[in-house]
Amino acid sequence: MSRQLSKPQNEDAKSDPISNERRATLSRRDLFRLLGAGVMMLIPLPEADAQRPGGGRRPRGNSGPREIGAWIHIAENGTVTVYSGKAEVGQNIRTSLTQAVAEELRIPVAAIQMVLGDTDLTPYDMGTFGSRTTPTMAPQLHRAAAAAREAIIGLAAQQWQVDRSTIVAVDGKVVHSATNQALGYGDVVKGQRLTQTIDDSVATTSAKDWKVAGTSVPKVDGRDFVTGRHRYASDVKRDGMLHGKVLRPTAFNAGLKTIDIQAASAMPGITVAHDGDFVGVVGPTTEAATRALAAIHAEWETHPQPSDQALFSLLRPQAPAPLPQQAAGGAHTLQATYTVAYIAHAPLEPRTAVADWTGDRLTVWTGSQRPFGIRSDLANQLGIPEDRVRVIVPDTGSGYGGKHSVGAATEAARLAKAAGKPVKVLWTREEEFTWAYFRPAGVIDVTATVSPDGLLTEWEFYNYNSGGPGIRSPYNIPNQRTEARRADSPLTQGSYRALAATANHFARESHMDDLAHAAGMDPVAFRLKNLNDDRLHAVINAAADHFGWQNRKRAAGHGSGIAAGTEKGSYLANCVEVLANAKTGEVKVTRIVSAFECGAIVNPNHLQNQVEGATVMGMGGALWEAIRFDNGRILNPHFAEYRVPRFGDVPPIEVVLLDRKDLESSGAGETPIVAIAPAIGNAIFDATGIRLRHMPMIPNGLKVG
Repeated sequence: MSRQLSKPQNEDAKSDPISNERRATLSRRDLFRLLGAGVMMLIPLPEADAQRPGGGRRPRGNSGPREIGAWIHIAENGTVTVYSGKAEVGQNIRTSLTQAVAEELRIPVAAIQMVLGDTDLTPYDMGTFGSRTTPTMAPQLHRAAAAAREAIIGLAAQQWQVDRSTIVAVDGKVVHSATNQALGYGDVVKGQRLTQTIDDSVATTSAKDWKVAGTSVPKVDGRDFVTGRHRYASDVKRDGMLHGKVLRPTAFNAGLKTIDIQAASAMPGITVAHDGDFVGVVGPTTEAATRALAAIHAEWETHPQPSDQALFSLLRPQAPAPLPQQAAGGAHTLQATYTVAYIAHAPLEPRTAVADWTGDRLTVWTGSQRPFGIRSDLANQLGIPEDRVRVIVPDTGSGYGGKHSVGAATEAARLAKAAGKPVKVLWTREEEFTWAYFRPAGVIDVTATVSPDGLLTEWEFYNYNSGGPGIRSPYNIPNQRTEARRADSPLTQGSYRALAATANHFARESHMDDLAHAAGMDPVAFRLKNLNDDRLHAVINAAADHFGWQNRKRAAGHGSGIAAGTEKGSYLANCVEVLANAKTGEVKVTRIVSAFECGAIVNPNHLQNQVEGATVMGMGGALWEAIRFDNGRILNPHFAEYRVPRFGDVPPIEVVLLDRKDLESSGAGETPIVAIAPAIGNAIFDATGIRLRHMPMIPNGLKVG
């Protein structure tokens, strides 16, 4: 859908004179000194404890420190700097978290600077994954900002010697209602330090009363993104920086037998690092490092490994015995197996890191979803104390669950140590496709029974390898058994957007469609009849109504499908229309309606963008994406061979948002991806009568039989 660009925020309103690049080189103490003598709201701690981010010990769970100053600093000029250990990987949390603080402090969004993902400056955070930023970090910042607001009001009451109940906070000022006397926040806190903690009883603004949160605030620094001025992890540069490349094995799990580095070592400006199986080169340019790497002669010990052709028999060696398709008394029992291929994260920005040693202290800039996890991993792998490692995560060009591992950060650190200078490692696209981890493949066996009156009575669901998220059916089934079973994966696998919920929804919602047809019922009516969950009921109705389900197209080659589900506290229903031709194999998705509900909406426009982006990404895994491999090698490690959605593949996407201000906000980065595949598959079945039970469904077009 076409989208009008929002008007950029007034850049003149940004009064913080310290650039992001300069901030990244500072300790927290130095940063506060340069920001001015405003309130730090910080409790002094012993030096050992201050090594923890935010000046406090690592908390249990992920609640973070209780000191207001660990989260917020207010300068004399009124500029507010906010600290969070989360990472910006394209989900636009810089804007949504800024809205949370602006809401409670009663200040403009433009008055806030957000520092993210810096292990020296920000409070400890487990990582940016699982759609946890909105339900956990946003409330934390609401509380911290509300506590800061109340502390400022208390200070003003002392200065004016009035009852605090007569003071209100508005537009970055405190105002005495009786005299209209006003002071800016910076004037109130000037020269003083607050030592308050965040009280559990601090009142935050109810969603129904939001003025900033809940609105489509334009993207923070939006102009920089559309003009190319914005800097990502791959744009980081350091004085004297060199470039590194790493020697990769010829196959997975290969061991280094022999190596000859003489030719590479003799090249001008080249440093070769060799430690066990790790071999890397450092040069003045990427091109020079690449030439040096090619000059290294290595032999690797390999062993036979399976191919993707044998994948599913490896994951689940024995298929279940077939059951009768017709049960007694007119009930229908349907049994089917669904399979899901490995797919790659395919981020726009490959993995990258810059490492810089100062004595025995290491600073690494890297694109990651786990700043503190990367810090721990680096310390462990390099054998140094964790307090000697600083990890800074600049805004990162997408992650999708793929940027949890330390990878390029360790490589850059080892090469920088060998070279004695800062070193940048930027993976090639082929390295990204080959040496990252993949979304798990899976085999799913489903057996279910529907009674003559259209009620589900039995449900068995076994997922081999791809995992348990989203595995339990939300439908009302009296006898239900679900289980995620482990398997030996031939490829390295890990987190991917929505984890296994996409595979489990694909199998479940495809099977639900077959059960509806077996029962002679409309697919929407069948789902609603077997559903007690009001929130899921609401999104199904919203999607069907907006789509015009009752009046959908009934023509040859036209098909409509619906699928629904819930994950991470959010609810989704997709209606899809396709054109499909069983003779030519052509399939074209022509329309998508997505109804989505995640509690109280923080930013409607950005939520719509999230839903649209996840939907397009889900189309790739549904229709084309699959990693092909054989004998320890990836066979399609380039975009030329790995098919992702293209502009011409994407139909109009109509997003229907259900705003539930009576409910807490849930995350929206993952759930919108889970139901698009079965909705497309159900539409293809409606158009052609062909049931596709493997993702991707049409890697080479629609196949009959």
